[in-house]
Amino acid sequence: MAPELPAEAETVIAALSPLLTQERRARIEQVVATRTRAVVPVLERLVDPRNISAVLRSAEAFGVQDVHLIDPEDTFVAARSITRGGQRWLDIMRHSNPRDCVNSLQERGYRVLVASVSGGLTPEALREIPKVAVVFGNEHAGASEAMHDLADGTYTIPMRGFVESLNVSVANAITLQSATEGRAGDLSEREQLLLRARFMMLSVPRPLEVVAEFERRNA
Repeated sequence: MAPELPAEAETVIAALSPLLTQERRARIEQVVATRTRAVVPVLERLVDPRNISAVLRSAEAFGVQDVHLIDPEDTFVAARSITRGGQRWLDIMRHSNPRDCVNSLQERGYRVLVASVSGGLTPEALREIPKVAVVFGNEHAGASEAMHDLADGTYTIPMRGFVESLNVSVANAITLQSATEGRAGDLSEREQLLLRARFMMLSVPRPLEVVAEFERRNA
């Protein structure tokens, strides 16, 4: 979930904005304006932290804000050397089982599709779906039977060589690039405001102290 701000978003922005360069403020504005929640990667029981971290890094790179993890044992670990801090900019939702995850997504209008070697849709077709969640299963066993039963369908990445599957992080990057291409940012003004404040918090040293001092001076 998204971390809580130490004050109202407007206050955080007013306190921290003067500490940022014009270039950094412009970069934050650009990223916030293009963020999307229309495409959501779902990771089911991935075990290799390097794979998980690579997926998070790709999600951040392609402007995806939300990532869902199905991790019954709560063993999620992100290798910082792979994400290079990418996980800090994302909202990560955790679920203990496939049903809870799929239900939460479908209730919010997402079409849930599982990556499969024999799926019917291609990654390019995903960009035509208004809200889509793409599921990547365990590195060895793939998506669970329960996930296949709950999902709305499957999709596949066509391959021309002899290999029959791709590493999950590679498959995720290809999928997110295709699914997000041509989409505009879709966050509401309020969501953008909160994200702007959060990104500023991550861009300056000792932000909690700065915000607290700002509030004290303006009390």
